[in-house]
Amino acid sequence: MRHGDKVKKLGRYKEHRKSMLRNLSNSLIKNERIITTVARAKYLKRVIEKIITRSKEDTLHNRRIVFAFLRDGDSVNKLFSNIGVRYKDRNGGYTRIVKLGKFRKGDGAELAVIEFV
Repeated sequence: MRHGDKVKKLGRYKEHRKSMLRNLSNSLIKNERIITTVARAKYLKRVIEKIITRSKEDTLHNRRIVFAFLRDGDSVNKLFSNIGVRYKDRNGGYTRIVKLGKFRKGDGAELAVIEFV
C-alpha cells in the first residue's frame, strides 16, 4: 500500500528535513533571495507561502505560530513589519522560482533562485 508517501523526503530524515527548511526559510526572509536546488526550492515554496499568509495579519497568535517554526526573532520581526505588509493585498504567489540552467559540481543537481515577487 502507498499510504503516507506524499512527503518529499529530500534524502533526509524528518528532523533534519525540518531543520533544513527552517534554515532555508530564515535565509530567504533575511536575504529575500537565495540559490538552492530546484527540489529544495519547490519544497520551500510550499512552506514559506503559508508563513507569509500568516504574517499578513499581525496578531500575537500568528506571531507565536510563525516563531514556533522559524525560532528566530529577527526573522519574525522582519516578516511581520516588512514582508507581510508588502503582500497585504496579494492572494498568494509571493515567491518566484527561476531555474539557473547551472548544475552543482559535486552531484549535478540543478540550481535555482527562489525570491520574493
